[in-house]
Amino acid sequence: MEELRVDAYSPTEIAKKVAAVAQKKSGLDSFRLFVLAILAGAFISLGAEFYTLVVHDSRLAFGLNKLVGGFVFSLGLILVVLAGAELFTGNTLMVMGFVDGIINTRGLLRSWAIAYMGNFVGSLALVLLMYSTRQWTFNNAMVGGKALLIANAKINLTFVEAFGRGILCNVLVCLAVWLCFGARSTTDKILAIIFPITAFVASGFEHCVANMYFVPMGIILKGKATVVAAAEAMAGKQVVLTNLTTSGFLVSNLLPVTLGNIVGGSLFVGLVYWSIYLREFSFQSLLRMIQIAFRLIFLLSPRDLTPSRIAANVSGFYAFLSRRKEKRPPLPRDLTTLWDDPSGEEEETKD
Repeated sequence: MEELRVDAYSPTEIAKKVAAVAQKKSGLDSFRLFVLAILAGAFISLGAEFYTLVVHDSRLAFGLNKLVGGFVFSLGLILVVLAGAELFTGNTLMVMGFVDGIINTRGLLRSWAIAYMGNFVGSLALVLLMYSTRQWTFNNAMVGGKALLIANAKINLTFVEAFGRGILCNVLVCLAVWLCFGARSTTDKILAIIFPITAFVASGFEHCVANMYFVPMGIILKGKATVVAAAEAMAGKQVVLTNLTTSGFLVSNLLPVTLGNIVGGSLFVGLVYWSIYLREFSFQSLLRMIQIAFRLIFLLSPRDLTPSRIAANVSGFYAFLSRRKEKRPPLPRDLTTLWDDPSGEEEETKD
């Protein structure tokens, strides 16, 4: 029976809970995991939609406007944590179970892949649903204009900018999730979420699942003349939308942001707390995770995006994680079988 306490769980207790939950997540069947991931994508997208609606015509100062936007965006992670869903960025903390030996490589990568795909499906589903509501026409299409400006700003970040902002974003997201593991009530969890999420949104950091809503919505709306006119009126200048394309989204934004989110959550939060609270500090384990991080960073270099090379890099990265020492087969009782043909077929004799 759990001890009755009103204070939060200690960091050591949190680390143990995170590792245990990682094991449970890796054991989820694919269907259930995928459906929960779809819900998470939709929940984060609701936070993104709420953010767009609230800040589109704010007359507040720049910093206060960002503060209010971050506060309302917190809705997304609150729904994920309290309603129950599988969010890819939060699941990067599963690396604690991986390095602790509780889950294997296959379980980790499977959970990440299914969660990522489900988040994408859920986000795109909400894009289509919100588009059908014609909310983008509200306030003389200014809501749509703001959505267009948000998407265009994200798509024009450099690879390094998007990657760095992705790291910092998921450091804060995973810290919010970490704090939730220390909470004992619904109120505790909500308060634990609000400040880190507000900080990441107000600071302009990049979240891959949120961008699965923001950018596709902008791509859909860029063909609407009224929306483009509203966006240009808000910006006070002509808006160049040449980079706001599907390929631009996937390569210029989603790729570096996703890699940054993985490094931020798994390396800078998961590994750090694992090395502190779950076992004695190990330079060997630290070196291993740094190697993994660098392989993730350079897995899909922007200068090396041919399909064949991507496939080779993915295969090589998986082999790197899965490498094991080869086991020698036991000697047979009859040593004469060592010279038998392993295929079971005798060599053809030449006449």
